[in-house]
Order: sequence, then C-alpha cells, then structure tokens
Amino acid sequence: MNTMVRRFSASCAALTLLSASTVMAAHHEDKADIVDTAVAAGSFTTLVTAVQAADLVDTLKGEGPFTVFAPTDEAFAKLPENAVEDLLKPENKEQLVSVLTYHVVPGKIMAADAMKADSATTVQGADLAISTADGKVMINDATVVQADVKASNGVIHVIDTVLMP
Repeated sequence: MNTMVRRFSASCAALTLLSASTVMAAHHEDKADIVDTAVAAGSFTTLVTAVQAADLVDTLKGEGPFTVFAPTDEAFAKLPENAVEDLLKPENKEQLVSVLTYHVVPGKIMAADAMKADSATTVQGADLAISTADGKVMINDATVVQADVKASNGVIHVIDTVLMP
C-alpha cells in the first residue's frame, strides 16, 4: 500500500474518534494532529481502534494535509451486528483499510469549499457525493454534524454514518 493511501486511512480513523467536545477544543487549538485530536475527543474509540488495527496511525499523524470524514461511535453502532468485530479481524485488514481510506480525501477541504462541490475523490479511489440540504452538508447518506475541526495536518468533519465503499 502506498504512503498516501496509508496516510489517508489513518486520517479517516482519527476523524471518527473526534467528538463534539474535541471539535471545540481542536477549533481553539489546532496544534494537535488528526489522531491526537480524535483521541482527545473521547467519542471516537471505535474509529481509533480501527485505525490502529489497520496500521494507519503513523500515516494519519503524518504531514498531510488530510480531510477526514469521521464517524462517531454512534455511527459505528448503526452498522449490522458484528460488522465492526468482523472488520477488525486480522484476515479482514484489507477491507478495513478500504473502508477507512474511503473516509479520507487528500488536501484540506473546509466546509465552505465542500458546499461548493458535488463530489470528492477519496484516498481509497472512489468518489464521495457531496450535497447540501436544509443548510446541512451531506456526504453520501451521512450528515456532517460538526464541521471544520482543525488539526495541524488537516481538518476533520464529524459525520453520523459510516461510509461504505
């Protein structure tokens, strides 16, 4: 796997770990990288666990910049029973990396810029659909519940649904 894909995958996982409180803390101090910002939030434990299982931590702590659409623990809880456990198994690492890198876009895309676009290509290689409805930004079927959480190596947008490639 190339370095860029690994970096994006880690960013994706870190984003999921970010909670609303972390979003506020990160907004005031963007010296922490994406992973540290997500860990500090405390509501992205599933995402952080997945990033660790996929060996993407070092990538997401890298130079970047990355845009991570981070699902919350509640978003992961919406998945079918045992889906997360299955993805975390060593024999499913390639699929886990694919899911995580599908949440990461190269570059730093702030919400105002995302609202002007209709799609973005992920590190995984597939496109995400971007739309705006009732003042909310949608990424595929996920709603951005907290935007523009700044980190030293990119930005996190917290989403309410896990994106599946």
